[in-house]
Amino acid sequence: MPYVHIQVTREGVSAEQKAELIAGATDLLVRVLNKNPATTFVLIEEVDTDNWGIAGESVTVLRARAAQAVPQQ
Repeated sequence: MPYVHIQVTREGVSAEQKAELIAGATDLLVRVLNKNPATTFVLIEEVDTDNWGIAGESVTVLRARAAQAVPQQ
């Protein structure tokens, strides 16, 4: 009974993209490990960028800094 937990930042992942992730993760387990798709569970969790940190800073702060570094047109 495989369980796949996918975490992504909450930034507009569409229902279609989530469906593709679920199907793809399930297909991978079927193909590689011969798992039964009927008992393969996939959970997609969307995490606020304030709650996801890299190198001691939140993704919110890192993205804001990167946006400021891009020259305005």
